[in-house]
Amino acid sequence: MKSNLIDAGEYQSLAKRGLTEETCRKFGYSIGSYHGQDVQVATYRNNKGQPCAQKLRFRSKDFKFIGDTKAAGLFGDHLWRDGGRILVITEGEIDCLSVSQLQQLRFPVVSVGSGAAGAKRCIQNSLEFVESFDKVVLMFDNDDAGRKGAQDAAEVISVGKAAIATLPLKDPNEMLVAGRGSELIDAMWQAKTFRPDGIIAGTDLWDIVSNDETAEAIDYPFDALNQKTHGMRRGELVTLTAGSGVGKSQVCREIAHTLLNSGETVGYIALEESMRRTALSMMGLALDRPLHLSREGIGDDDLRAAFDTTVGSGRVYLYDHFGSTDCDNLINKVRYLSKGCGVSWVILDHLSIVVSGLDDGNERKSIDIIMTALRSLVEETGIGLILVSHLRRPAGEKGWEDGKEVTLNSLRGSAGIAQLSDMCIAIERNQQGAHPNVSTLRVMKNRFSGETGISGYVAYDPETGRMNEVPDPQTFEDEETATAEY
Repeated sequence: MKSNLIDAGEYQSLAKRGLTEETCRKFGYSIGSYHGQDVQVATYRNNKGQPCAQKLRFRSKDFKFIGDTKAAGLFGDHLWRDGGRILVITEGEIDCLSVSQLQQLRFPVVSVGSGAAGAKRCIQNSLEFVESFDKVVLMFDNDDAGRKGAQDAAEVISVGKAAIATLPLKDPNEMLVAGRGSELIDAMWQAKTFRPDGIIAGTDLWDIVSNDETAEAIDYPFDALNQKTHGMRRGELVTLTAGSGVGKSQVCREIAHTLLNSGETVGYIALEESMRRTALSMMGLALDRPLHLSREGIGDDDLRAAFDTTVGSGRVYLYDHFGSTDCDNLINKVRYLSKGCGVSWVILDHLSIVVSGLDDGNERKSIDIIMTALRSLVEETGIGLILVSHLRRPAGEKGWEDGKEVTLNSLRGSAGIAQLSDMCIAIERNQQGAHPNVSTLRVMKNRFSGETGISGYVAYDPETGRMNEVPDPQTFEDEETATAEY
């Protein structure tokens, strides 16, 4: 078993490391010779306690592993019986000796053999030994590689058993040499139990739940809609849907106009119209005139004033693109709007055209992927996202253009749209009815308060290009009055 190993040499103290001869002898850490060079020798043993491999440390600080490295366990594991209250695992042998010496060589301490990058594999190979302890403290170097190695290694240990220690200096040996051993021992006992990303103990939530902070909301342009939704909030994904030509884009512009008047910064991604059309529409809302149809009676000063308060205010960002775009490109653009431009609200009109640019032919899968990416992006950035989605072709004779009631099942392509949205709002309008310019707003999903149902009525005014809130048409006693009102 020892045929491939060198003579371990002699045991002596390592003064620069603050390690005693007793510590080195206990762990089998010696000074030997390898091809005429003095080396420090860390002897590893197999599961029978027999020497099987050696890690050689040269004066140049280079390392070399010799012997049957595959049979090697954790450095020092032969010293401790299986099982116990606590086991400390370090990133290197010198650190292992340092932690043990600070505990009078009495408590189980071992080291991985291949540094932080290989720690996970080393622990997996000795998992039965590691799992025999009630608590396993990973005390790796206080650098990026050490922190990542500890996270990766903790994932292979039973949930609730692994803990990660945080040191004020780079590693345990620096703590020993600096005379800060008591702080190291404190760090060992105070090591926080590892939990996978996103898992939070309920006991850590008091500061969050005890803060009487309500979600800050900005009103929609329509009062009846606010009564059910309680306004718009950052960190939420709101889906607007309607049939073709019913008024989705106009509602989006009204929302953008309201956000700008509230001092917010808006990113507007309109994939079915030019930037010029989007800009003129937003300016027109400020002037109560549909500028894309006519500028009659609007002077240059008025036009400039409308520009300065809307698209020229420094709080509007548009996307210079027409037609479909791939998912990754779109997500990157939205992320840039948030992190690069300081945008708090993004309006994306619309989802279906993004999907139309994909060539895999699976619309449902594509929508699921995009919706998941958008949902994650909202969580990541904290923006408020207003998303437009189309409806599937309705069954039966009555269509969306005839004022057919919209449900969540009507959303086109995937149930993921409804599942991943915080709010789903439908716009219903009978384009050939008695009041072709009047739309019904319907809240279909409301994760914030749970309130759903009809949420008011809005009428499009062709003269001003605005949508104004109006009473329910059914409340009028005769058709003449209703027609005059609208």
